[in-house]
Amino acid sequence: MNGKEYQELAMRTNDGNANCRLRQAQVDNIEFDVGGIFNACLGLSGEVGEFNDMIKKWVFHEKELDIEHLKKECGDILWYIAMICHSLNWDMDEIMQMNIDKLKARYPEGFDVVKANNIENGDV
Repeated sequence: MNGKEYQELAMRTNDGNANCRLRQAQVDNIEFDVGGIFNACLGLSGEVGEFNDMIKKWVFHEKELDIEHLKKECGDILWYIAMICHSLNWDMDEIMQMNIDKLKARYPEGFDVVKANNIENGDV
């Protein structure tokens, strides 16, 4: 198999309607900033990649870890999380509290390896 054959076979599972779906999402979810959501998701992926690349190079390439630069990348990640909340009209305080509530319910006495490896159905 060559690249052209692979592409043709793989694209059998792509119906080509992504643009239509994006336009429909903008109509259906008018209270959401669909462009902002899309921008934030792509930006978040990029920033997490930059953060992870610094960690990879520190551990596996034996490069000195620039803590101040790493903090700035963490701030960029947080910025995109804030943009997601803004674009979906969510209260970031509520999202943070929901996460803490979930962690407290999952690990009432603190982290537990057994509980971490046996998450209950419906626990997200």
